[in-house]
Amino acid sequence: MTPVPVSAPAAQHSPGELVRYRDRRWIVLPSPHPDIILLKPLGGSDQEITGVHRKLRFEGEDIVSDSFPEPEPAQLGAFRTARLLYDAARLSFRHASGPFRCMGKISFRPRAYQVVPLVMALKQEVTRLMIADDVGIGKTIEALLILKELLERGEIRNFAVICPPHLCEQWQAELRDKLDIQAEIIRSSTAASLDRRLPDDRSVFFHLPYQVISIDYLKSDRRRALFLQDCPKLVIVDEAHTCALPAGAKNVKQQLRHALLHHIAQVPDRHLLMLTATPHSGKDEEFKSLLGLLNPALKHLDFDHITAQQRRQLADYFIQRKRPNIIRWLNEPGLFPEREIREIPYNLHADYKRAYKTIKAFARGISLAAQPGSARGRMRLWAALALLRGVMSSPAAGFEMLQNRQQRELAKEELDEAASLPNPVLKSDELDSDFTQAELLDNAGLGSGEIRRLRELSKLMQGLYGPEKDAKLKRAAAQLKEWLREGHQPIVFCKYIPTAKYVGEHLKALLPAKTEIMVITSELADEQRREQVELLGRSSSRVLVATDCLSEGINLQEHFTAVLHYDLPWNPNRLEQRDGRVDRFGQTGVPGAAQNEVKAYILHGQDNEIDANVMKVLIRKVHNIHQSIGVTINFGDEAESVMDTVFTKILLGQSDEDAPQLSLFEEEYFSAEIEKARKRGEKLRSIFAHENVSKDDIQHNLNEIDEAIGDVSAVERFVTGSLPLLGAEISRIGTGWMVSLINLPDHLRGHFPGQDRARISFESPTPKGFRYIGRNHAFVEQLCQFMLALAFDGSDRFEPVARVSAIMTNAVQRLTVLVMFRVRNVIRELNTANQVVSEEMYLWGFSGPENDRTYLGFESARELLATTQSAQSLSAERQKQDIERALIQLRSLNAQLSELATERAERLVEAHGRFRNLVGGRRYEKVTPVLPPDIMGLYVLLPVPKSM
Repeated sequence: MTPVPVSAPAAQHSPGELVRYRDRRWIVLPSPHPDIILLKPLGGSDQEITGVHRKLRFEGEDIVSDSFPEPEPAQLGAFRTARLLYDAARLSFRHASGPFRCMGKISFRPRAYQVVPLVMALKQEVTRLMIADDVGIGKTIEALLILKELLERGEIRNFAVICPPHLCEQWQAELRDKLDIQAEIIRSSTAASLDRRLPDDRSVFFHLPYQVISIDYLKSDRRRALFLQDCPKLVIVDEAHTCALPAGAKNVKQQLRHALLHHIAQVPDRHLLMLTATPHSGKDEEFKSLLGLLNPALKHLDFDHITAQQRRQLADYFIQRKRPNIIRWLNEPGLFPEREIREIPYNLHADYKRAYKTIKAFARGISLAAQPGSARGRMRLWAALALLRGVMSSPAAGFEMLQNRQQRELAKEELDEAASLPNPVLKSDELDSDFTQAELLDNAGLGSGEIRRLRELSKLMQGLYGPEKDAKLKRAAAQLKEWLREGHQPIVFCKYIPTAKYVGEHLKALLPAKTEIMVITSELADEQRREQVELLGRSSSRVLVATDCLSEGINLQEHFTAVLHYDLPWNPNRLEQRDGRVDRFGQTGVPGAAQNEVKAYILHGQDNEIDANVMKVLIRKVHNIHQSIGVTINFGDEAESVMDTVFTKILLGQSDEDAPQLSLFEEEYFSAEIEKARKRGEKLRSIFAHENVSKDDIQHNLNEIDEAIGDVSAVERFVTGSLPLLGAEISRIGTGWMVSLINLPDHLRGHFPGQDRARISFESPTPKGFRYIGRNHAFVEQLCQFMLALAFDGSDRFEPVARVSAIMTNAVQRLTVLVMFRVRNVIRELNTANQVVSEEMYLWGFSGPENDRTYLGFESARELLATTQSAQSLSAERQKQDIERALIQLRSLNAQLSELATERAERLVEAHGRFRNLVGGRRYEKVTPVLPPDIMGLYVLLPVPKSM
């Protein structure tokens, strides 16, 4: 059977109108095409939206206006189930009646501070933002809100998330779990299979609307050109600091990642979000290279002489909030765990100290063997420094650097170019490289005698393996034992791969046998790292030993509560990145502990001059600033040169006993650099935290949305109240629930394949071992539909959900009627054709006879619905009589119901007015109610006679 042209086109139906088509009720939705009528089943999901061509329809399948059926006395049920109907209806809404369009379609409840970037985005005609909030505050959540809002407003239809390869699965999971968006990962390992699914020879970037792309995949010229040709309307760049143009670069092509972003930003109407916790490396030029992608004028700012107008301009594009900003703005305790930071000193074993001195003497010798300051001299100095750092990391790292070195002579041009770069040993901490930099020794131009001496020295390191002579390993094991006893699950961060493997191997013998120990380094592919972390997370007692390949991006807070810095990083940012893996918004510490606390301990050798100087000159000063202003500062080239000077003195100084001292000039210079960095960090915090955005305005909107579509507590109440009605046993277990699934209908049980029992939680972050059930979870959506069906259609197997009920109660003094109704509103942006149909539930009531009638507002009606209990059961016949009389009374109040719906629309206009003030007046919207409202339920409350 095929559709044929009909003699007359379909009648005009307005958005929001209720119609009947194919023996089913539908809501008319706004349609972008004049010949297409879009219909959504009443109470159905967005997946069921259907398009009907006005001129190509089946004969006899007309779309006709319809009305919602009023409740009938035969739809009787227990009053205690009425609230389930109310919650089922509002939890099924996906288009909320409020200024933020996305809120009905997200599976999490954002905090007010997380909405601020969304407000900033909506102030702009084209969204261009850098979100630089601190580690663990929720940049991903903030980006997802903006993404979903732009989708719901019809401003974008596709997007791409560009991120480091190890974050692809994490982004894919966040999009799936929080927005119900099925995005495809595009990288080398998936490209072939994706290409085979394409219908033609257009690129994968053209065909896939939702993309998560490894930034490394886009490095090749061909792939980059294909992507730019079909680039989506919105691009989100995670870890954007890795795309900064290096200081001193002559053009954008000197950094492929930056070149990619540069080309993306060239399209004026493309939305661009950049996310990073470390936007400023200490070099203004690199920071400005990113800001210039948002607005070219920002590329020329002078931060030392920035004007008030320039600050305001930058604040339109840049937001950076540290933990103190959030705590102060929300004024709520307990948002973050308490982080205990402690130094753990140790002293070298005598044998280890002798070996270190011997190797240091060799390192000093190869440094002095070339002319100081020459290209060869710099290369040898760096090789010596890398060697000492490896030796102090672990015997295994030292052994790898000393063993099997090659004698390699660089060409003069190659030598000069390498020597012109900054100190690579210092620079390695800006990256997450976990290799020992042994190639510096290979490239140092060592002679055959020096190579032989390296092999001899390697035997010294072999004799230091194990806790007997490695005091660092022994001290670390003692601390880990203590943490495990307290219930903590630690991460041990190491600088080098050999160190991580060495520590992991020896901890197996030093920690309790029940402790699962896993080592993860960059030798594992990104997918393997994630799989290994999840596998380890299943163990009740666990220790993760990792290099800095896990210190950025990947979330570890679900499985770990403590960090031990086995190797000192020479960049304070790396400390913060490591700690941020376990110290995040909403993070919980040890279950059952009196205080929500995470640990961050720094292991350092107090009698080895390298650690002593890093602690004194860098770590402690930066930590003190962080404690005072809540900002982790970054240093520029000048401060790095001071550290270079310190390490040079260690290598070339005459004293083996005492740590070298900075000269008075160097001390003052470095202190001045730290003070400059502190002031810059404090200035950025004060300007760009956007604390002037009204929390009350945002919170007011969020509270109204909570009531309209249901908050987390409503989801929990609805699910835990509905399941027993379907024969499922449910019991509280900790902060979650244990559900027996055996008696559930198959389509609901199918969400837990192969399980008879399930542990579920409505909290996010979700406790370990529980499955998160959010508002937009498919299980909740189908449960809502099922409970609505029990109310309207009934069932032979399950107890009905009451559309009508009558009870006798002590909660009222005279006969009271509660009315539950649903209102549809058409929201239209002025001066545009954009429309959306939103829905909301409302509760109302009246009491007393017609000549002495009083009306109940929403708050009073909601209180009665939530708390009223039956004092005496009434017969079904008596209930039906009371309900019939109440229905007759209600029919005479249609005008009041329409007035109520109009008042609700006016309230929405007020909400949009507040929103207009919040976002600067760009989007004022007109709201029109669809009348009459749908009467969902009617409930008669009779007072208990005084004689009783």
